[in-house]
Parts: sequence; C-alpha cells; structure tokens
Amino acid sequence: MGFPKDFLWGGATAANQCEGAWNEDGKGLSTVDVVPFGEDRMKVSRGIMEMLECDDKHSYPAHEAIDFYHRYKEDIALFAEMGFKTYRMSISWTRILPNGDDEVPNEKGIEFYRNVFEELKKYDIEPLVTINHFDTPIALIKKYGGWKDRKMIDAFYHLCEILFTEYKGLVKYWLTFNEINMLLHMPFMGAGILFKEGEDQEQVKYTAANHELIASAKAVKLAHAIDPENKVGCMLAAGQYYPYSCDPKDVWEGFNRDRDNYFFIDVQARGAYPIWAFKRMEKLGVSIELSEEDEADLKEGTVDFIAFSYYCSRCISTDEEILKNHSRGNAVMKAVVNPYLKASEWGWQIDPLGLRLTCNTLYDRYEKPLFIVENGLGANDVVEEDGSIHDEYRVDYMRKHIEVLKDTIDEDGIPILGYTMWGPIDLVSASTGEMKKRYGFIYVDKDNEGKGTLNRSRKDSFFWYKKVIATNGEDLD
Repeated sequence: MGFPKDFLWGGATAANQCEGAWNEDGKGLSTVDVVPFGEDRMKVSRGIMEMLECDDKHSYPAHEAIDFYHRYKEDIALFAEMGFKTYRMSISWTRILPNGDDEVPNEKGIEFYRNVFEELKKYDIEPLVTINHFDTPIALIKKYGGWKDRKMIDAFYHLCEILFTEYKGLVKYWLTFNEINMLLHMPFMGAGILFKEGEDQEQVKYTAANHELIASAKAVKLAHAIDPENKVGCMLAAGQYYPYSCDPKDVWEGFNRDRDNYFFIDVQARGAYPIWAFKRMEKLGVSIELSEEDEADLKEGTVDFIAFSYYCSRCISTDEEILKNHSRGNAVMKAVVNPYLKASEWGWQIDPLGLRLTCNTLYDRYEKPLFIVENGLGANDVVEEDGSIHDEYRVDYMRKHIEVLKDTIDEDGIPILGYTMWGPIDLVSASTGEMKKRYGFIYVDKDNEGKGTLNRSRKDSFFWYKKVIATNGEDLD
C-alpha cells in the first residue's frame, strides 16, 4: 500500500532561523532578535535574564541567519528540484506588524510573504504556515508583559485576520503556535515572558498558556470563517517518555511527563481542559480565568489536524542515582540516558520506533489526522576538497524514520497528511544558536562566528531525498 498518493513530502524552517534581515523594510524587534549566541542564550530563553534589546557584548545569529529574505527564490528552486510537495515556514509577526498591534500592517512585510507564496505556487509547492514560531514582538512584551496579559489574544487575532485575508487562496494549511508545550520550558522564547523577582513562575506560565490556547481557538474559528478551505492544526514537541524500569514509580513518572506534553493539545483537539489539568494546576496553587465565552471559543475552535516535531524519545527515572546520568540531548526537556539507544553528536538519542509509538499514541488520544512537521538529524558536516558532503549518517537516520512511518500507515492504519523534515537547508539552531549543528540537505557556507559566503550546495542527502519523493517513499536505498 505505502504512502498515500497525495502525501505531502517536504521540509520545514522558521522565519527567525533562516530569514535574517532583522531590521530591514520596517520589521520590528522580536524575541529571537535579542536571544544571543553563547552561554547566556538559555538564560534569556528561559526568561530569567532580561534582554529586550541588543548590545555589543553578544552576537545574535538570527540577525543575518542564512539570508532567506534575499535568497528565497534560489532556495525555493532547490526545494523544487528535490520535488517538494509542501514547504513549512513561519511568519515573522513583527515583519507584518512592527509593534505587534499596529492598526495598519507593514506593506513591505505583506509583500514579502506574498512573493514567497507565489514563488512556491509556481512550483506547485503547498505552503504550510506557522503563524507563531517562537516569536513575540518586543513592543508587546514592554507594553503587556508578553502572553501574561490577555490583551495578547486580541493582538494575535488581529495578526491572524490580516494573514487569513491577505493570503486567502495562497495558503490553505496553517499551524497556530509552534511547539506550544515549550512555553513551560522556555517561557521567553515561547511566550515573551520575563519573570520578576518573587513572581510565582508557575502561575505566570499557566496564565500565558491559557491565553495562547484561547487565542489558538479563536484563530481556528476565524480561519474557517474567512475561508472554509483552510485547514488549521496545532503543533507540539513530541516524543514519549519511557520509564527507565518497570518499577511502577518510574512508569507513573513517565505517564505524568507525557501528560504535561499533551496538556495543550488536549485542549486544542478536544475543546476543553481535562480534569487532570485542573487538578495539576490546583496542586501547583495555580488558577486561571475562563469565562463562558472562553469556554465556548475552546469548544468551537478545535483543530483540524495534529502536527508535531519528533527527534527522539526520552527516558525518565525516580532513582536519584540514575537521574545523575542525564541525557545531553535537548537540555530543555530533562531525561536520562536510555541504555538501549545510540545518540547523535549532540546527545539526542535516536529512536525510529519511537516515532511509530508517538503516532499511535496521538491518534489513539485525538483521532485526528497527523502531520509530522519536524524530524531530522543535527550533525557537524565535513566539506570535502571537491566541495562534496557525504552525509550518509543523515540518510541513515531519515531512512529508518521513514520506514517506520510507512509501517505506521500500512500496518496501523493511521492517517498521516505529510512529512516535512527539519530543516531542508542549514539554518541557525533554535536551542544553541549554532550553525555547525546542521540539519540540511542543502549546505550553507556560514560558521558559528557568522563568517562565510552564504553560498548553497547540495549534500548527498539532497539526491537521496529527491529519489524518496519521486518514488513516494518506495525507494529508500
């Protein structure tokens, strides 16, 4: 049987990791513009170190990134050469509304994205657009405190109204918030949150989460009203938590860690907070405001499909000694080393079967079509003297995940809309700000210090993925 004929093969990027042009054509300042490279990056991302403007003591990778803003035609042509059916990208909020809530949008920003969408359509590539990908306007953080304030709901709604109207007929697939569950782990990056001294951090995070969930539901309703053809999804950072042992305490810990990840999606897919979430907040001493209108919006604004990123599974224990052996991969999501799995150079444990488990868990839970919108391998690629890049490790990683995805469709019968690997072209790492942690099929000549020509070249994996798409996932050799 294999992959459906209309399966959407492609790749995924984010505006803040590839566009650059951070202060060109009227663009306003956004969170990612002020998140620096180096040891302070995670402190800023977590909201425990204030940085609302740039200084001369840090470097900021997103300022130039890989200059997609000026090179999008070249890059889209390369995506088309691979045979992409879809391209997942995001909108920079402050390129459309420099202050986040401007009454009139920035025409240069509107024009840029229209040009990108039209370029994609020229090659019959379907855009999949993330409205908010770790991107809060700095002006709204100064004005409201970011998503702490429910006035952000109206600002986001205003942005969505502009996007759905301006790009009607050009964009059909939308995601409201990227990896929405990361708000609990990186509050500044996820929601523009800066913690004040003595502030109840849990209360702040769940208040912001509630505001984003209401905003997402209102956006879904608006998208369907403006264009009934629109399909809107939610998006989470997925990956099961395995219990380290069969000790019931470990099993229970893994179960609860998974619940924390599903918290947002339970609301976005089912239209209401689950009882366990209220109990969890009650235990934390947290209360949220939900009016009858909010509850109606949540109920009426459920998503059409579930999108997620999957890079690895995670392992957790309640044993203090075992917890000392923590995994180096993704420092944001705490886990211990799984002794049965190998890891990437950056410590992310490689678990293809975990993708099948994740798909089955999500579909069993929500019974909505799935879309894998991020999956890939970050590696330090070596350029040979002749310019070639032999990244067989990336091909091997992706082959095993796509094989498992095929089994998920064939043997488990789960409806999957598409697969957009992260990121088809080298870009700035969200977690570390590095360039040398490369994911792409397309190499970009730029290093961690920001030096390089920005010239693009094809890796071996480029030609492999082209063959995969051409055969609709049948030829993975």
